[in-house]
Amino acid sequence: MEQQPNNPLHGKTLQMIVEQLLEHYGWERLGDRVNIRCFQDNPSVKSSLTFLRKTPWARKEVEELYLRTFK
Repeated sequence: MEQQPNNPLHGKTLQMIVEQLLEHYGWERLGDRVNIRCFQDNPSVKSSLTFLRKTPWARKEVEELYLRTFK
């Protein structure tokens, strides 16, 4: 695996990111912070990952929230 010292998300999977945010905020507060339906309407980790993998702008928002929250 290639070293990426300037990438703060290196080694973090999308699932790890979503699960840590969920543990920290819960679905309701997470849905308030990132306005996407997969966090607001019948949320699950699986459906959220499916949506985020297909939708670059939403994934970027989640990753930015992760960085603001935990870095």
